[in-house]
Amino acid sequence: MSKTELLDRWTIEKSEELYGIHNWGAGYFSISNQGEVLINPFRDTPEAAVSLIDIISGIRERGMEMPVLLRFENILDSQLSYLNESFAEAIATLGYQGVYRGVYPVKVNQQQQVIEEVIRFGQRYHHGLEVGSKAELIAALSVMKDQEACLICNGYKDEEFIDFCLYAVKLGLKCFFVIEIPSELDTVLARSEALGIKPNLGIRLKLSAKAGGHWTESGGDRSIFGLNVTQTIAIVDTLKEKGMLDSLKLLHYHLGSQIPNIRDIRSAVLEAARVYAELYQEGAPMGYLDLGGGLAVDYDGSNTNYVNSRNYSVKEYCADIVEAVMSTLDPTSVPHPTLITESGRMVVAYYSVLVTDVLEVEKLENYDLPDQPAEDTTEQIQNLFDVYRSLNLKNLQECYNDALYYRDEIRDMFKHGRISLRDRSFAEKIFWNIISKIATEKEKLKNPPPDFNDLGSAIAAIYYCNFSVFQSIPDSWAIDHLFPIMPIHRLEEKPREQAIIADITCDCDGKIDRFIDLHDVKRTLPLHEMKNGDDYYLGIFLVGAYQETLGDLHNLFGDTNVVSVQINNDGTYHFVRELHGDSVADVLSYVEFDPKRMLGRFRGLAEDAVRDDLITPSDRKEIMDAYENGLRGYTYYER
Repeated sequence: MSKTELLDRWTIEKSEELYGIHNWGAGYFSISNQGEVLINPFRDTPEAAVSLIDIISGIRERGMEMPVLLRFENILDSQLSYLNESFAEAIATLGYQGVYRGVYPVKVNQQQQVIEEVIRFGQRYHHGLEVGSKAELIAALSVMKDQEACLICNGYKDEEFIDFCLYAVKLGLKCFFVIEIPSELDTVLARSEALGIKPNLGIRLKLSAKAGGHWTESGGDRSIFGLNVTQTIAIVDTLKEKGMLDSLKLLHYHLGSQIPNIRDIRSAVLEAARVYAELYQEGAPMGYLDLGGGLAVDYDGSNTNYVNSRNYSVKEYCADIVEAVMSTLDPTSVPHPTLITESGRMVVAYYSVLVTDVLEVEKLENYDLPDQPAEDTTEQIQNLFDVYRSLNLKNLQECYNDALYYRDEIRDMFKHGRISLRDRSFAEKIFWNIISKIATEKEKLKNPPPDFNDLGSAIAAIYYCNFSVFQSIPDSWAIDHLFPIMPIHRLEEKPREQAIIADITCDCDGKIDRFIDLHDVKRTLPLHEMKNGDDYYLGIFLVGAYQETLGDLHNLFGDTNVVSVQINNDGTYHFVRELHGDSVADVLSYVEFDPKRMLGRFRGLAEDAVRDDLITPSDRKEIMDAYENGLRGYTYYER
């Protein structure tokens, strides 16, 4: 084997580095010697690892189609344990006198199965729930039984919402009203008096501190919800006047979601702890400090303060919070409160993986061109051909500029009828051969011109995948959020295509053309060439937080199939639950169509066609069967 061949030889380690799986996978994901992505919720037990492609094969054998959302129950269990035990370790190490009671924000993923599993796996830690609406509260009350767990009620509250909170208190739950706006207090106190139930009150504070990231406006003086310090004092005075100050037990703030910089988190804790001490000294019993959400997930694996990353570990997060509260309260002799965080993203993000199959690939080929254009070729096309013939490493920028100029002139000529469609097609072939050659040659330059930065994405292959960006990963489209994406097999092979991903919606925004990278954002994703007739699967990872809840019905693509998997210590696994995705009839009913009436109308259309001798009665039966099957079918591409 030559030196060149040896250097070009592909290995599993190169795939691990290329896709960064060890950087963002938190120990749950790896690559086998067979080139397949492995799932291991136990991390320290290598024999427990299961091949993701084996799971997909089992799903296909059972008759389920792609795309499918996989939920790994053990990973949710592991993340809940990691969070709670990291706080317990920090509390023990630093000598903190309070305890930690985490709550899961229902809005992060409101699916029944997710909520039930959070309660089940979190029970040993008294892990509770946070709700922000009446519907979320009603859902929470159907699953919560632990009287040591906290139930935090945020959001705008009407009388019915408040009554449910009071009933929860009467039932023995640690349910807290968090006052978000000053006018809520009067309603809470009125309903409390009417029902004869004393409330557990909290205040949501507007911190002066703000955090970086996508959700920076959640904090600061002009955040939407919460009380400023003047309003907070007014609440305290009102409670004193009414003899209800002993109901004020909790201080809460929310700095934002996915906070990448630990300094922002620490700054907010110090400010909130200081306010907490003042409220205690005002005579409120307090006892609970709710630090809100913000614990980030390192989506790109860079361990930086970039918006899709974080520059701290979970253990550092817990230790910094505990130490900051202690350093503020200890000089004042204020007792250490029960610490609450509303960490949702960290708990459920790793738990879900979306798997989709590639349906088709479109890539830019180098076109065969003649040695010379025909004699009657127009001057502009001849000039473009001359650019192609003269291109070399020393004149790349000049040829690039000339190619763009002549291409635009030729397009303008076509619009005015001065050249034919065949002429334009010939010119387009020349142009893309030029661009393809420049993209190849620029790699030899030490400092390529800035104009060449986007050439890779301009000539990238398009991999059409069987899913909807808007339904399954809406944050990718809405806020340019990055998720780890990679093939789940063939990773022992070198990926030779630079690609972008397109979904099957008929929307130009239904694509992914930004991908994770340790140092920047990549505009293309390395993928393998498609083999005729073979399936090729991609995994989109860390999608458990928000994506299911925020997904919409763009082009009437509905919920995907969902399979929950339980993995055992010995590497065996079983499917705990299978949920079939929305049918066509399901999604049509969501947008106010009545499938039964639709069927009747279509039957009438078919019968009219029989009457007009356009089809036979047997044709009608075949067409009606197809229509009914279509209503029952999956909204995604079916093989």
